[in-house]
Amino acid sequence: MDTNLQINEQLIPNEGKFNDAFFQQFKLRPRHEPLRLTDNIEKNYQFPTFYADASCSIAIFHCDYAAAKAMMPDPSMEPVKMTKGRSLVIFSCYEYRNVMNVAPYNEIAMTIPVMSDGGMNLPVLTMLMGDKLKKFGYYVFHMPVTSLENRIRGRKIWGLPKDVETINVKHENQMANITACVDGQAPYIELNIPMQGAAQVFDVKSNLYSVLQGDRLTSATAFKGSFNLTK
Repeated sequence: MDTNLQINEQLIPNEGKFNDAFFQQFKLRPRHEPLRLTDNIEKNYQFPTFYADASCSIAIFHCDYAAAKAMMPDPSMEPVKMTKGRSLVIFSCYEYRNVMNVAPYNEIAMTIPVMSDGGMNLPVLTMLMGDKLKKFGYYVFHMPVTSLENRIRGRKIWGLPKDVETINVKHENQMANITACVDGQAPYIELNIPMQGAAQVFDVKSNLYSVLQGDRLTSATAFKGSFNLTK
């Protein structure tokens, strides 16, 4: 998807696309004040943000634990431990076709799973327990998006490191090919993720960690969907 640098003056009236029972567990509420997007445009979004008709491809890799720890922006966060001095890095690639009151966009969440505030961090076991642990979550170290409006929202509200980039997703031969590039340059990341695998339904609530104006923020996220898993 090419970058979208246009910001509509009005909220997109698409509330009717979010009638699934999943969304009924959340009570929408406005922010304490409208968000200023440009000198002339401000919007009063409802939260939490709803996403429907979304596709997600996820790739998980081992990485060096010490290198991951050096990326932590706050001493209260520690990368989850794996064996052999390693941690994990996760690339979650989204195609958001319906976003409440916002235009569609693509996104890649580049995260490191972490434990916060001195929580139990045992090699492998902590990751296996994952979202069952209250102090478990994901630190976002980079989050390219195709939408300028979403970049502004992410940075101003949550301190998420969002940048506007071109993110292309192709589904061919049972593979999801994802690339991201800046200003028409060659892609700096390319992922090829299998679309086949053992089907499994997930209904997950987890924490997303970010830093806004020097303060660590913890944001609750929730999703429900079917994934094909390949290990």
